[in-house]
Amino acid sequence: MRRFYLFSVTGWVLLFLALDQLSKYWVMRFLPEGREWPLLPFLSFYRTRNTGIAFSMLSSVSDIGLIILTIVIILFIAYLLWRQNPRRRLACFGYVLIIGGALGNVTDRLRLHYVVDFILFHLGSWSFAVFNLADSFITIGAICIFLGEFLKFPAKNSSGSVH
Repeated sequence: MRRFYLFSVTGWVLLFLALDQLSKYWVMRFLPEGREWPLLPFLSFYRTRNTGIAFSMLSSVSDIGLIILTIVIILFIAYLLWRQNPRRRLACFGYVLIIGGALGNVTDRLRLHYVVDFILFHLGSWSFAVFNLADSFITIGAICIFLGEFLKFPAKNSSGSVH
């Protein structure tokens, strides 16, 4: 059972990594840096470089420092996933999303020495930070873990009563 679980988790992580890298490949191929491509009144593609982490924090830290930090975080999240009960599927899925997203961003940093960001939400003159699919995976993963771990719904025991 554990072997199948590990195989399944690895497959999902690789899928999320591939989706992230394919989206960035497409953006790098078809959208010049600094150019906006409107999709909806509140959503555009806008290719930019991020030399830091979320919201360009730690942009003064070296590539190798950010790579080491990311790998340590990936290993810690993988440890948490390994210790997680596989029946807690939402939390497990969250860990997998985070690992896939983090691997996507560290792959960029290893290849390009920056992370490709391209998703831009905006309303009028207000805009949110530019981000990418990997960042979305990480955020959605954190929400899944929160919902799966901390908002535990009452469980039914074998007699059918709620406790």
